[in-house]
Amino acid sequence: MKTRQLITGAMSMIAMLGLGVQPSLADPEYGSAHAPAGGHGGYEDMTGHHGHAADHLRHMLKHQQEIGLTEEQVKKLKTVELDYDRARIKADAEIRVAERELLALAEDEKTDLSALEAKVKQSEMLDVGLRMSAFKARRDALAVLTPEQREKAKASHEKRMQEMRNSPQSPPPRGSH
Repeated sequence: MKTRQLITGAMSMIAMLGLGVQPSLADPEYGSAHAPAGGHGGYEDMTGHHGHAADHLRHMLKHQQEIGLTEEQVKKLKTVELDYDRARIKADAEIRVAERELLALAEDEKTDLSALEAKVKQSEMLDVGLRMSAFKARRDALAVLTPEQREKAKASHEKRMQEMRNSPQSPPPRGSH
């Protein structure tokens, strides 16, 4: 019983530390940060730091005329979006499996703490890979745009964020947009 309490306490501490110190996704293009909504317990799909890259791509594609995108640029952005969606879906599934395996290990009183630590690290490295995919998708998308189009996309994004902040019927955006 004592071992089970120790494992439960350790898992609680790991979970609390993971939620409290996880860094936000810095958005260097717009100078804002996008913090995740929570940990892996209710793992984010299209929200928090992982969803921002997909949101940004969809926004650029939705406002392609306003930004002045060519057909070739739209095709490239759609390819970036599809590649990111594939990576995100695959990583999300791998993280979910790792988290379930972690819970199974934590419930077993005989599980060594080093095995728990290894599983936590595996899950976190999968999350790092997913975050890096988001960074890569964002950079790949921005590389498709001309400097003038980047400015138009930035202005459009800022307008959207301002509208979201001023809209009384919608909840405030996550992170510090």
